[in-house]
Amino acid sequence: MEARFRLAYPGFTLDVDLNLPEKGVTALFGPSGSGKTTVLRCVAGLERAPGGFLKVADSIWQNDAHGVFLPIHARPLGLVFQEASLFPHLSVRKNLEYGMKRAGNARGEGFDAMLDLLGIRALLARDPEHLSGGERQRVAIARALLTRPRLLLLDEPLAALDVKKKQEILPYLEALREELNIPVLYVSHAPDEVARLADHLVLIQNGRVTASGALMATLARLDLGSAFTDDAGVVLETTVAAHEADGLVRLEFPGGRLYVTERDKPPGSRLRCRIHARDVSLALSAHNDTSILNVLPATVVAIAGADAPGHVLVQLQLAEGGPLLLARITERSRRALAIAPGMAVVAQVKSVALL
Repeated sequence: MEARFRLAYPGFTLDVDLNLPEKGVTALFGPSGSGKTTVLRCVAGLERAPGGFLKVADSIWQNDAHGVFLPIHARPLGLVFQEASLFPHLSVRKNLEYGMKRAGNARGEGFDAMLDLLGIRALLARDPEHLSGGERQRVAIARALLTRPRLLLLDEPLAALDVKKKQEILPYLEALREELNIPVLYVSHAPDEVARLADHLVLIQNGRVTASGALMATLARLDLGSAFTDDAGVVLETTVAAHEADGLVRLEFPGGRLYVTERDKPPGSRLRCRIHARDVSLALSAHNDTSILNVLPATVVAIAGADAPGHVLVQLQLAEGGPLLLARITERSRRALAIAPGMAVVAQVKSVALL
C-alpha cells in the first residue's frame, strides 16, 4: 500500500509518505494528537488531503494529480472505531447479514468461518445492548470482514475496554492476523497491543513519520527509545521447546533460550515475548551465584542516551546471529564496566513478558 497525505490545520500539519506491506498488521503508533487517526481517516476517504495519493494493491483510490478520489462508499474497506457502532435495533445475526448484503454476499460465504474465528456463534440471537464491550467489538470486526474488504482499518478498537476485556479480545485479533490475506491498519497508542499484534510498525509524532519498518527491527532501534520512554524494549518470536519438571517452560529462538513461568502451550507452539530495556542488566561474564535464570551471551552494537537522566541505552546482538536486544543501564555502570561497541558481554534478563 502506498499513501501520501498532507493536511494543514491551525497549529498542526499532517505530512506522511508511506509504503506498507500488502499483508499483515501495520500499527500506526504514537501519542495522542500525533496524527494517527487522521491518517486512517484519509485512507478511509473520510478526510481528503489535497494533492494526496493512495494505492491499495493494484487499485488507485486517490490520485489528485489525475482527478481520482473514491468516496468512502466506493472503497472496498472495513472500518471499526473505538465504539462498535452496531445497529441497536438489529440482532447480532442481522448486523452480520447487513455486512454480507452490502458486499452482495447473498449466499453467506465465509459466514460460518467468521463466527468460529471470532467466537461469536453463541451471540447470534442477542441484541447489541446485551453484549459486553469485547463481544460488541468482535461482532463489529466480523461485520466489517463480511463486506469482503481489501483493507481493514481498526481505530483503537480496544481503547474503550478495561484490562480484562482487552485480554478477552486480544487472542481473537491474533487469530485474525494469522488468517487474513488482506492488510490491516491498526491505530494504537498502547505499546502492549502493538507488541502483541503488529507485524510492521509506523511511528508517528507531530504529524510526521519518524520510523517505519518490521516490528522487531524497529523496536530495537536506539534512536527511537524516547518515543517509548519506560516501555522501550524488544519483541522476540520464540518457540515452546519443553515444559520443565520444575514448572518452568523453555522457549528457544535463534541465539538463545529463555525460561518463563508455566504457559498452557504445547511444544512447538510459537510465542511472542516482550523484554523491556529496563529489565536487562549487563555483566562481563556469566555468574552461577545469581537467581536470574535468563543469561544470554551478546555483543555490544551501539550505545545512546536514554530518557532517564544518568542512563544509557545499549543495543546488543545476541549470539549466533540472533535478534537484537536493548538494555538500559546507568552511565556510571557503563563507565565502570567500560562498555563499548564490539565488546562481548552477558545480558541478564530479569523479567520476560509473554504476549
